[in-house]
Amino acid sequence: MINIFEVKETNEMIEKENLDVRTITLGISLLDCITDDLEKLRSNIFRKITGKAKDLVSVGKEIEREYGIPIVNKRISVTPIALVGASACKSPEDYALIAQTLDEAAKEVGVNFIGGYSALVSKGMTKGEENLIRSIPMALSQTSLVCSSVNLGSTRTGINMDAVRLMGQIIKETAEATGDADSLGCAKLVVFCNAPDDNPFMAGAFHGVTEADAIINVGVSGPGVVNTVLKKVRGESFEVLCETIKKTAFKVTRVGQLVAGEASRRLGVPFGIVDLSLAPTPAVGDSVADILCEIGLEQAGAPGTTAALALLNDQVKKGGVMASSYVGGLSGAFIPVSEDQGMIDAVEAGSLTLEKLEAMTCVCSVGLDMIAIPGDTAASTISGIIADEMAIGMVNQKTTAVRVIPVIGKGVGEKVEFGGLLGHAPIMPVNQYSCEAFINRKGRIPAPIHSFKN
Repeated sequence: MINIFEVKETNEMIEKENLDVRTITLGISLLDCITDDLEKLRSNIFRKITGKAKDLVSVGKEIEREYGIPIVNKRISVTPIALVGASACKSPEDYALIAQTLDEAAKEVGVNFIGGYSALVSKGMTKGEENLIRSIPMALSQTSLVCSSVNLGSTRTGINMDAVRLMGQIIKETAEATGDADSLGCAKLVVFCNAPDDNPFMAGAFHGVTEADAIINVGVSGPGVVNTVLKKVRGESFEVLCETIKKTAFKVTRVGQLVAGEASRRLGVPFGIVDLSLAPTPAVGDSVADILCEIGLEQAGAPGTTAALALLNDQVKKGGVMASSYVGGLSGAFIPVSEDQGMIDAVEAGSLTLEKLEAMTCVCSVGLDMIAIPGDTAASTISGIIADEMAIGMVNQKTTAVRVIPVIGKGVGEKVEFGGLLGHAPIMPVNQYSCEAFINRKGRIPAPIHSFKN
């Protein structure tokens, strides 16, 4: 039973500590839309999305009103478009037309973003997958709500270095194609190792081929809540610290479970997972970096940062798993720079560098996220950054990702303003030594020995 104290406590989390349901994401399978006729395919996709998602936004608003729980975003994820368009699309331009259809469907139903303009190429690329990847700059410069992701590696298959090399070029081209908007297209493009099928968070959301025809996934976030409760145990032992984080994560996940169950019932769509990820916002008091400082660091990036983040991530997962039958997605702590005021402050203070962030990705939920770098950074250097992060994910059997934004026309010391949840960021320096000869080798990096478990 929920007692009156717990009701009051949850209300305070929402009103004073920035607790929110970050997203209700409706996953939709487009496999039954497949045809070799491009125009028919586009019509099938539009009709399927608008039919399945017609009530998503209104149901989200109903739940907000009835329960008083803010639901920041209503989103859609679809089957990776590289698979859906393979029969009909003969060129990158054909795939870009599907991106426009996704954008139109998303606007029709009123969602904030639509994800799944994606390709899964961890071991090799088909011609269709390569065409989709080459279409990404065009697609993201011609749409406003479409998000794109590419899975480049996995623990079981290794790292597709041909795709890593290509994605370094594609990120640069996307930056240039959206250069008049501070290279915003790159904020909607992420590359993965070990991408999960059920991630509700953009830009990496897609509807996995193992999923049902439609599914509801909910993403909950509460860094402000965790930071507040940790103030009450300042100076206490690690045992007390861990128990406090775990209990708080449990309560936050229960809010997500409630919303997920209600959305599932009202939409008549099966419940998938709750993703409890401490995803910060630019709002003051809603920062993962501030949690690390409350744990005992003078500034994020100080010695001990990776250990503190590992502790936080683990306890968040432990608390979340006990609160829902189905916890999935990414679940843990995100460390995006532009979306976290504490991270921004740490970068500006000089305590947080790209290399330290890379070390932190060994123990956090995702990887190098929303990092602005100089616009003249070489494509091979971007590929090198990607390769390093893919290697961390592959060897450690975890999801890692890279979302970097080479801001055209800007350099180290300047700032970029993205607005909204994407926030703002200082341009971070990148190691100037070349890795071009390494990146230009053909083929793939083999999977590690511990992947062989059959």
